[in-house]
Amino acid sequence: MTKNKLGLATLGLASTLLLAACGGSSSTSTPSSKAGGSAAKDKFSVVFVTDSGGVDDKSFNQSAWEGFQAWGKETKREKGVNGYDYIQSTGEKDYATNFSKAIKAKYDLIYAVGFQLNKSVNEFAEKNPDQKFVAVDATINENFKNGASLLFAEQEAAYLAGIAAARTTQTNHIGYIGGIRNATLIHFESGFIAGAKSVNKDIVIENKYVESFQDAPKGKTIADTMYAQGVDVIYAAAGTSGLGVFSSAKEKMEVDDSKKLWVIGVDMDQHEDGNYKTKSGETKSVTLTSTLKLVGQTMKQFALETEKNGFKTGVFTYRLKDGGVDLTTGQLSEDIKKEVQAAKAKIISGEITPPATDDQLKAFLEKN
Repeated sequence: MTKNKLGLATLGLASTLLLAACGGSSSTSTPSSKAGGSAAKDKFSVVFVTDSGGVDDKSFNQSAWEGFQAWGKETKREKGVNGYDYIQSTGEKDYATNFSKAIKAKYDLIYAVGFQLNKSVNEFAEKNPDQKFVAVDATINENFKNGASLLFAEQEAAYLAGIAAARTTQTNHIGYIGGIRNATLIHFESGFIAGAKSVNKDIVIENKYVESFQDAPKGKTIADTMYAQGVDVIYAAAGTSGLGVFSSAKEKMEVDDSKKLWVIGVDMDQHEDGNYKTKSGETKSVTLTSTLKLVGQTMKQFALETEKNGFKTGVFTYRLKDGGVDLTTGQLSEDIKKEVQAAKAKIISGEITPPATDDQLKAFLEKN
C-alpha cells in the first residue's frame, strides 16, 4: 500500500524552508572511518549509503547529507556511530561492502539513497530482518517488516518547470537533459514535457540522456549542441553531469549575453551554480528556476519520528501538496510566477495530474 505522507504536517515543508536548509554542504566531509568500526554505541543513530554521487554533488546526495546534519544539530548528535554518518560508494561494486559496514556498526536506521541501490538494499533487508532499512528513491519489498521507502512525485514539480520554460523561451525550442533513464528520471522527463506542451502544443523539445550522473563534460557537450540548435532553456536533471549544462550556458553568456540562455536546476536551488561574470564585470545567473525535492528534510523527519514513535514500514510518497517537491521562484517574471502558482493549485486540487510514465505522457498529450 502506498501512503501519501508521513508526518509532513510537522515538517513545514515550504520552499522557503528548503532554501534555508540548502545554505552549504560539508563538501570536505569524508566517510567516517568508524562507520564499520566497533566504537561503543548508546544513542539512536542513522547512516546512509550513497550511490555513485558524492555528498557535494549539488543535488540528491548533498540534500541527503544536509538533512542528516540538520538532524544531528536538532538532536545534539555528532558525526559517527553515536549520531549520523554517510558511507560513500563509487559504484555498484561498493554497495555490499558499505551495507555490511553499516550493519556491523549497528546503526538504528540504514538509508539507501538512490535508485541504483534498489537491488542491494532489498537483498540486505531480506538477509537482516532485525536491521531497519529506509530506501530513498528506491522501493523495499513491502512484505519485509524492516523496510520503508521514501518516494517523490517529481513529475509535479517538473510540470511547473515545463510551464516556466515554455513561457520563457524566445525561440520556441527548449531541452531536457537527464542522467540515466529510469523510472525516476522518466518522472522528470514526462512532467516537464507535459507542462511545456500544456502551454504550447507546437513547442519543440530536445530530449537527451548523458547515461551517467557523473559526466559533466558529456553534459556540457550535449548542452552545447542543443544551444547551437536554437534551444534557449534546458532542464538539467542529471546530477553532477548537469553541472556541464550550467558550464555550457555560462561560457556562452560570458561572451555575449544579449540573447539569454537559461538552465533549470534540479533537486536543490541551483541559482549559484548558474553565476557568471558579464563583460562589464556584473554577476548574473543562467539559472531560471530549480525544481526542489526535499530529500534531506524527509530523511531527517523520518529519523525523528522513528526515534520518537517507532519504525513504520510502507511506501511514502511526497508531493506538491505536502511541500515534498516544489519549484523556486528564481528569475521568473511576475506573470510566469502567477501562471505557475495557478497550475500548482490545480495539481494540488487534483484538477491536473502530471504524467509520470511514458504511457501517461502519451495519454496526456492526446487528451490535452
